[in-house]
Amino acid sequence: MSKTDNHSLYFIALVPEDPLRTEITELKNWMFEHFNSKGALRSPPHITLHMPFKWKSDNEHLLEQSLSQLGANISPFTLNIKHYGCFEPRVIYLNIKESNALTLLKKAVMEVSRKEWKLIPPKDLRGFHPHITIGFRDLKKPLFYKAWEEVKSKTFEESFEVKTLVLLKHNGKTWDEYKKFACLQ
Repeated sequence: MSKTDNHSLYFIALVPEDPLRTEITELKNWMFEHFNSKGALRSPPHITLHMPFKWKSDNEHLLEQSLSQLGANISPFTLNIKHYGCFEPRVIYLNIKESNALTLLKKAVMEVSRKEWKLIPPKDLRGFHPHITIGFRDLKKPLFYKAWEEVKSKTFEESFEVKTLVLLKHNGKTWDEYKKFACLQ
């Protein structure tokens, strides 16, 4: 992506606050230190609501208006994280328990992106499987199996209150939390 095209990469997510955020970042660091998977460290711990997309930087205000309106119509809700999961043979994650509120929020984000931003919906062959990645696609197959063997039977149970939608923006190397949009209080 050249700087002359005036586009940036964005995605929309839910990001837990501290202390859970720090705890999950420590798991990502552990994956890097023990299994050489650093890809998950390029973004804050998050649940993706809309996969990365290119958007003209001059029109960021349209994203912000839509997400502000969407947030104002969503009541805060609690998400529960329960144990580990994987997309064999490359990704290890923290599993998010099924949540009607989360499913409805995902649908609302996708509807806004299609109707208001005129984005073509990304093809996700797995469907919506909410998770927080700790070991990314850069995890080599042999190390994936070693890492999975270590975490698959471990317990991890936490919850967090969803109070904001987060627009993340790529800075050329990592993803930054660009703007937060409060949910209805």
